[in-house]
Amino acid sequence: MARLSNDTLGAVPETIGKPDYDRAQTSTGIVHLGIGAFHRGHLAVYIDECLAGDPSWAICGVSLRSPRTRDALAPQDGLYTLGVQSAAGLKPRIIGSVKEVLVAPEEPQALLERLTDPSTRIVSLTVTEKGYCHDPATGRLKADHPDILHDLAANFAGAGEAPISAIGWLWLGLAARHEQGIPPFTVLCCDNLPANGATVRQVVLDYAVLKDPDKVAWATDALAFPSTMVDRIVPATTDHDRAMLAAALGMEDAWPVMAEPFSQFVVQDHFPIGRPDLDTVGVTMTQDVEPFEAMKLRMLNGSHSTLAYLGWLAGHETVADTMTDASLRRLISDLMGSEIIPTLSMPYGVDLPAYRDVLLERFANPALKHKTFQIAMDGSQKLPQRLLGTIRDRLSDGQSIDRLALGVAAWIRFATGQDEAGASFEVQDPLADEFAILASDAAIDKDQPGRFDADRLASGFFGLNAVFGDDLPAEERFRGPVIVALRMLCEKGARETIATYSKLGGPAL
Repeated sequence: MARLSNDTLGAVPETIGKPDYDRAQTSTGIVHLGIGAFHRGHLAVYIDECLAGDPSWAICGVSLRSPRTRDALAPQDGLYTLGVQSAAGLKPRIIGSVKEVLVAPEEPQALLERLTDPSTRIVSLTVTEKGYCHDPATGRLKADHPDILHDLAANFAGAGEAPISAIGWLWLGLAARHEQGIPPFTVLCCDNLPANGATVRQVVLDYAVLKDPDKVAWATDALAFPSTMVDRIVPATTDHDRAMLAAALGMEDAWPVMAEPFSQFVVQDHFPIGRPDLDTVGVTMTQDVEPFEAMKLRMLNGSHSTLAYLGWLAGHETVADTMTDASLRRLISDLMGSEIIPTLSMPYGVDLPAYRDVLLERFANPALKHKTFQIAMDGSQKLPQRLLGTIRDRLSDGQSIDRLALGVAAWIRFATGQDEAGASFEVQDPLADEFAILASDAAIDKDQPGRFDADRLASGFFGLNAVFGDDLPAEERFRGPVIVALRMLCEKGARETIATYSKLGGPAL
């Protein structure tokens, strides 16, 4: 079977969407760090729609570690298929906005040249929460992070050791442009961080203080970090997905991306040296992203994480599977309606109950095989933004947190690395080694895996300052509901716990 590329693009069936511009006439205006599935299903799609009007915004994608994406896309000239999946079926589309892909460890000089090229006006990122080498509880750089320690010691200027962290590369490019008299690029974070623009700005400045203190004053005044809110479910691509798309295209695509129909992008309009016409392709340009960010982080991401932990513990492989459980669907609906929505303040015209209903239908999309285990990864990085901020607001207002506490308890139970049958699994999290020690300390019987003393387990996890800070573990109104929920999960199991908490008013506490 032929393979998707510039040479075979003309053979793609007319029923399938293709770039409506001449790719040969495009030039790179964006360098994107972390060219994973989400970027290719979100920002790269919006840019693809912009290129017909202005071809100067094509993307140079960068893999910071693995050559896998480069090796798949290079023979395809950067082309790939976006497979939009819904209950109505599959709708493929060819995306052409990725002009090249670099692998930072293999091509550091080429990456530095891209970062310092005056035509590069935006450097965007999707490197996940842990890729910023920061403390989620404080929003500050972890100066003792191994990647940061490496980058602070490295001295790369076309020779020597290159950075390995996204922060190290950002600063290297910005500092080099400053030394060459080139205006700084705009840093556009597309990850789910609270106030992501301000957070990345702080982390970069913290790094600058340690790396180049003489440039801190310039960086503080000159650099732009607009905040964003991104939203689209982009599940991992399977071999079945590849086979479906190959049949539709009549040719092979080694690295397609699957996505739901829904896509949302809210961007703070602060781009000192220019931006694509994003507002013409469905992007909400605003001066205040915070309300939209809070809405999404708390309602979608908070619910998604709660679904992932509870759903996986209850034996549901995908998010769509969780929505077939009437008790779990009701629990998540009530979590949003009763405990999350009251903490939000939105611009006039935003209908939060309607947004909740849209989320529930998105979660239930049977065409998406978004695995609960995948969503459950890196929980220590996600919980502070997705659940703990909402909990703090509820406690400040003297309100109950029963369902939110259940989400936290479900994460703790998941993080033990043992399912309800006692089988071990790998917890993918930066704090996984600490989790294993805490789980071992709370084990009731070493010969019967999967059984834990909930009180001891909760107390151990509450000591994770990087997750919970100092305030929540000291607050009995937080500790109490989490321990109650964790006891039930440990003693009764996830299914019975879900059924109990889905009842009106929650459990009798």
